Amino acid sequence: MEVRVPSMELHRSPPFLSGGRGKFFLHKPFLVQAKRLEGLEKANKRSRGTQSSEEVKKRAPLTRGTVSPPLPVPGHITQPPYVGKKDTPEIASEIQMHDKVSIVHMKAACELAARVLEHAGTLVKPSVTTDEIDKAVHKMIIDAGAYPSPLGYGGFPKSVCTSVNECMCHGIPDSRELQDGDIINIDVTVYLNGYHGDTSKTFLCGEVDDASKRLVRVTEECMLRAISACKHGNNGPGQMVEGQTFTIEPILSMGSIECDMWDDGWTAVTTDGSLAAQFEHTILITKTGAEILTKC
Repeated sequence: MEVRVPSMELHRSPPFLSGGRGKFFLHKPFLVQAKRLEGLEKANKRSRGTQSSEEVKKRAPLTRGTVSPPLPVPGHITQPPYVGKKDTPEIASEIQMHDKVSIVHMKAACELAARVLEHAGTLVKPSVTTDEIDKAVHKMIIDAGAYPSPLGYGGFPKSVCTSVNECMCHGIPDSRELQDGDIINIDVTVYLNGYHGDTSKTFLCGEVDDASKRLVRVTEECMLRAISACKHGNNGPGQMVEGQTFTIEPILSMGSIECDMWDDGWTAVTTDGSLAAQFEHTILITKTGAEILTKC
């Protein structure tokens, strides 16, 4: 199982990150390095066993559907500063810190993002389109008085990212219907009171084969193990400091570690068409370790 290691920037994704007030962090291209992790292979042996080629369900390559126009946002909802601008923001050079007040706002944004993602997951069923998921996510976010962060970020046309099967990230919702056996990552980011909350999860659609289930399970395990390693003491360059927030979001592929970008400029798919899964949480560094903010 191949592991795609996301950027080591403190913030990321859909490329609209969990960040603080008025701070935006570009994460494009998203790939910094990729490698096979032998430790993960060993950790997964207990549930893997012998895998035959027939275990992976054959599926047609992902095709794009029709992308509907962007959904409107009521005028009273505060928009991020990048909305209406063609270019994406530059990477912020400073480390962003939070005080007690801003942490309250971050937690509110992250809690909303978590609830929206949970609702979006209930919609994942065969014959449902990713455009329908986008509409539901959009409505729930604006009904809460927040702005869907992806919408208008560097020209991104929708309110959520939906990455199906071999799509690694930044899939644009469209008219394609989900198929029985698909897997889909839904990446939700909301902008509430000047703060972004960011989270994603890979969901199973209908009857999914064992190999795909294993990919999803191990990807989530990778995220949780990475979060458990976040604390003050570390031997690498830089350090984690109490009051920082950032996202942890591993992407794992069942095959190639290379990706191709569709001509829409966003959709990144595995070169060999192998399935990919992703999970993401926004975390806060505390005195004792890390607190997951994007939990319901």
